[in-house]
Amino acid sequence: MTETTPLPAHKRPLPSTDPLGVAIFTEIATIDQLVKARIAKALPKGMELSHFNVLNHLAQVQSERSPAHLARLFHVTKGAMTNTIHKLEDAGFIHIRPDWDDARRKFVAISPAGTRARENAMQMIQPIFDQLIARAGPDAARQSLPMLRALRMELLAED
Repeated sequence: MTETTPLPAHKRPLPSTDPLGVAIFTEIATIDQLVKARIAKALPKGMELSHFNVLNHLAQVQSERSPAHLARLFHVTKGAMTNTIHKLEDAGFIHIRPDWDDARRKFVAISPAGTRARENAMQMIQPIFDQLIARAGPDAARQSLPMLRALRMELLAED
């Protein structure tokens, strides 16, 4: 029998006396912070997490979105989203067009270069997720999805 080295104190799970809801959301918030930091380190040079998130969303929905819609979706100010959109446009990753019915509005769509940049970023971050799922166990990960999706849907219903 081999002896395992104990984890350093900062990597050990904290015992929780918190109510179940608080314990779950504390874990989710901590995971959110840690995974964002890992993804940000793995993204291609010059791509920020906010850039990837917008490109990823536009690639998934495969339709145009207004900057205001994107700002609401990502829970950021319109100014912050405008900044992100301008950086993506400067990089050639999105196309912006005016709303033909309302000149004050614009629509954003992913460009072919943006699709390639998103695919490149996905290739760089996918190993992070593969490794985490392998360590946690694919079955455990699959079993967690219904509960996580239900929580997301509850939160969206309250927005």
